[in-house]
Amino acid sequence: MANGQWYPPEWPDRIRALADGTLTPVVPRRAATVLLLKDTPAGPAVHMLRRRASMAFAGGAYAYPGGGVDPRDDDHHVRWAGPTRAWWADRLGMEEGDETVAQAIVCAAVRETYEEAGVLLAGPGPDTVVGDTSGDDWEADRLALVAHELSFAEFLDRRGLVLRSDLLGAWTRWITPEFESRRYDTWFFVAALPEGQRTRDLSTEADRTVWTRPAEAAAGYDRGELLMMPPTIATLRQLLPYGTAAEALAAAPERDLTPVLARARLLDGRVELSWPGHDEFTKHVPAAPGPRGGAA
Repeated sequence: MANGQWYPPEWPDRIRALADGTLTPVVPRRAATVLLLKDTPAGPAVHMLRRRASMAFAGGAYAYPGGGVDPRDDDHHVRWAGPTRAWWADRLGMEEGDETVAQAIVCAAVRETYEEAGVLLAGPGPDTVVGDTSGDDWEADRLALVAHELSFAEFLDRRGLVLRSDLLGAWTRWITPEFESRRYDTWFFVAALPEGQRTRDLSTEADRTVWTRPAEAAAGYDRGELLMMPPTIATLRQLLPYGTAAEALAAAPERDLTPVLARARLLDGRVELSWPGHDEFTKHVPAAPGPRGGAA
């Protein structure tokens, strides 16, 4: 490949099946992921993990901490700081009255950052953040969250913590293409590493974690050395103009959250796969399997 774009070998057949009407799209599951940033002398760095090659979805690709929304966080009114749930529902594109859904999405962003990186955007009060979370008691709770033995709302209640939604900025939203067998409707957030906390290599789905400047990671992708899904490299490029984590967070409220969804259409005997607004990811697939199949 010329770059590190993640492109599974089964996609051409699935794209053709979608184009000819023989594939029924799976309903995407709501999810959240977080671009966790910290300042360095050379500019902000972002925390990334490399998914294990054995993973069924995007094995070997670099990504950010993230995962699916837990339905249990819909119906429990967690202690909350920052913009209201109604504000978040509007910001995230929810229908009026879907404040519980917005709460669950924000909870997913904070929970996944804690589960996969050990960083917790919560504190005992609306203006505080917990310090080091690497103790044995914290680890026991983290593992209970990972095992789904404990909901995030229950975890916050147990520890008397307030979720700091003001430490998150909604950045972009991508929906997995309709031809994928595993689909997610994912909200991407930005956040700064809280003072006193540090990341840890905790995810069972990853075999490596790194702090890297967006320009360095993007260059590795362009050389074909780092494998990434389109939304990952797209968000890395979007971070390039910002000189500090605070600048990126300040820019978040003006970001367009219109969902990015790949389109597949028949064009001159080929299926064209494109992501609106992101021409670099366009692929062309033969309308019928050629001698070798695959994409051009």
